[in-house]
Amino acid sequence: MQLKKLISYLETIAPPQYQESYDNSGLIVGDPNSKIKGVLICLDSIERVIDEAIKTKCNVVVAHHPIIFSGLKRITGKNYIERTIIKAIKNDIAIYAIHTNLDNMLYNGVNQMIGKKLELMDTRILAPKKGLKKLITTTPVSHSELIRKALFEAGAGEIGFNGLLSYASIGYSTQNGASDGEVKLEIAFAADKERQVINALREAHPSEGLVHEIVNLENQNEMVGSGLIGTMRTEYFPNDFLLFLKDKMKLNVIRHTKLPSKRITTVAVCGGSGSFLLKNAIAQKADVFITADFKYHEFFDANDEIVIADIGHFESERFTIDLLYNIISKKFRNFAVRKTGIITNPITYTF
Repeated sequence: MQLKKLISYLETIAPPQYQESYDNSGLIVGDPNSKIKGVLICLDSIERVIDEAIKTKCNVVVAHHPIIFSGLKRITGKNYIERTIIKAIKNDIAIYAIHTNLDNMLYNGVNQMIGKKLELMDTRILAPKKGLKKLITTTPVSHSELIRKALFEAGAGEIGFNGLLSYASIGYSTQNGASDGEVKLEIAFAADKERQVINALREAHPSEGLVHEIVNLENQNEMVGSGLIGTMRTEYFPNDFLLFLKDKMKLNVIRHTKLPSKRITTVAVCGGSGSFLLKNAIAQKADVFITADFKYHEFFDANDEIVIADIGHFESERFTIDLLYNIISKKFRNFAVRKTGIITNPITYTF
């Protein structure tokens, strides 16, 4: 199977247009037309991971973090980034990164994986993004159900937690003095699905003179955005919650702010660097915000309104390897999929 087929599938799970502006997700190194022999999954595609890929005969590395974030003017092997790229190219190993676009997905996303580990219920995006559009078109009454079904299959109508939604009204079109009954169909869709929605409309619509309108919506997309918030299955006293958190996330240490006297019921999470979401977590009445990379003075911003629990960047995302393994291995059976055995965390703790 060619690499581009795997990439195409991964980009249905986490469309690249949902990555943040600073990010560099996508194919970093390699030929999309190359044939896959094996896939190695990791958080960081550093040089030791490329060595592991060579040893295990995997010619594709799927990483969460991009090895390159900004442009390289020279590739001379002077640092770990350049050495990794040189070794990957020499050994015909492709590197694909699926980073903040995977972070920003509600389903099959990094934060949903954390939520499952913590057994959170009624989860939703902490800070949803905009990115919804609406299709408006008219169709003969006889074809309205066929077209609606085609649009649903293309991904239209999936805009929240209420299932597939569309709106229809009956009217009349007049041409050369004759009136015919028509259906005005309105259906919302995520912006990344625009091409497939329009193609589905064109294929299903009987008229050559198809007329349609696309409108940008101000509504937020509940399926896409930063962080996650949910409720605990069991209420915990703060100290007991920290023990629960350490166990579920396999932690040795947690940096946290002052613990309250009340029980923990609502928890917000963000894999990786999530300090920018603190105000969202407070506004939505989370008792605890679990993330990583808080700076010293940022801990003061908890203001005794929330517990900040900084569990470490690697630690907060380590289960992303399992997530990607499940996504790829359940879809494809014609090549080996492996999880790296290398701990790529650059931080060491001494107790």
